[in-house]
Amino acid sequence: METLLARQQAAQRREGTPPAAIRIDRLDRAIGLLVDHASDIADALNDDFGHRSRQGSLVSDVAASIEPLKHAKHHVKRWMRRDYRPVSPAPLALLGARAWVDYQPKGVVGVIAPWNFPFNLTFAPLAGILAAGNRAMIKPSEFTPRSSALMQRMVAAAFDETEVAVITGDQSAGEAFAALPFDHLLFTGATSVAKHVMRAAAEHLVPVTLELGGKSPAIIGRDADLDLAARRLLFGKTLNAGQICVAPDYALVPGDAVEAFVEALARNVAVMFPTLRGNPDYTSIINERHKARLEGYLDDAVAHGASVRALNPSNEALDGRRMAPTVVLGATDDMAVLREEIFGPILPIVPYGRLDDAIAYVNAHPRPLSLYYFGNGRADQEHVLANIVAGGVTLNDTVVHLTQDNLPFGGIGPSGMGAYHGYDGFKTFSHARAVYRQSRFDITAMLRPPYGKTIERLLSFKIRR
Repeated sequence: METLLARQQAAQRREGTPPAAIRIDRLDRAIGLLVDHASDIADALNDDFGHRSRQGSLVSDVAASIEPLKHAKHHVKRWMRRDYRPVSPAPLALLGARAWVDYQPKGVVGVIAPWNFPFNLTFAPLAGILAAGNRAMIKPSEFTPRSSALMQRMVAAAFDETEVAVITGDQSAGEAFAALPFDHLLFTGATSVAKHVMRAAAEHLVPVTLELGGKSPAIIGRDADLDLAARRLLFGKTLNAGQICVAPDYALVPGDAVEAFVEALARNVAVMFPTLRGNPDYTSIINERHKARLEGYLDDAVAHGASVRALNPSNEALDGRRMAPTVVLGATDDMAVLREEIFGPILPIVPYGRLDDAIAYVNAHPRPLSLYYFGNGRADQEHVLANIVAGGVTLNDTVVHLTQDNLPFGGIGPSGMGAYHGYDGFKTFSHARAVYRQSRFDITAMLRPPYGKTIERLLSFKIRR
């Protein structure tokens, strides 16, 4: 890994800042890989998960990865333009002084990708990395070995290893990868792991972008259409069986609407998944360890007095590692299901009285990666937006803000650091270099000793209210 990084950095220095044509060619090759290997990707993900919705994989790991690459390809020439800025004080511009920002590639970006969306969470950030003119080294998760091996073969077939390379391996390989002196490091994964990644990166002062998770709330407003809210919340909660960082982690529901909302959830699960056993559209939990972790959350909740309701329309025994969407009622903060990020198809429901009570509950906990509010009143929407700090927000739906190429995606505090997607990704993986070109007139002469009356007049003008 050290040798490969040195080779990539040497190639970057030797070849310099790549022109738009090279960046577009690299983006095109990445797009081609996803198009040509779409079926292989779905097969590999299905093998890694035990069962994963084929259409779900094609949507989330193929189509949703192609879009940001195409977006970057279509806009990179504009993003690369020199960004001219006003000169201060303004009269200097009249004498020929100029100021601007050049966006330079940082060099080699390390990408540590997670298991839940292995291709999307590699290729979507590659859009910004390649558009910014960088090279990349990628470490996919050991939890999805077939997907990782496929990605390695795909990338090696389309890119020289000094452009983009994939390194596979276990946890020890990941730890060594995180400690490399990259020019930037992107980590997507758990907050607990991010602390170790950031500590390793600090050894070489490597700038990091951390895309984490946490407990993203969904607030159901009093004027919300419960059926519509349930249907759209379930989209985010059952996508990849809830194994997604922006999944709604718990729902805050008006106390007198809890039972009606649970009934709406049950109705809509039955529409989306009339059966769960053998259903090709319903994804399994990634491995036995994570399934046991989720079952442990439910056991802990029941032991502490909560009630659990599986939304299993046909009341059938489930095969493999499938887990039915499950509602937890009477959950309290002493239960693991409200302390830990769930990352699965479990939805605790927390009742509230006034909207301000729901806001206060969210604010009493670490800042979330995503916030969802269901309700049509603009005043209530704005009240929620003004009073909760979250990484990103979708109103009257879930997850969709993540798909917008013109919006930054990132968390805040425990849910992440930095952002990417679209132009914001281009800037994240670029160095914004300030440039000032002085006028041919010697206008800084007054700032050099020996000082006299001219500098006194300038200071009296500047040092005032």
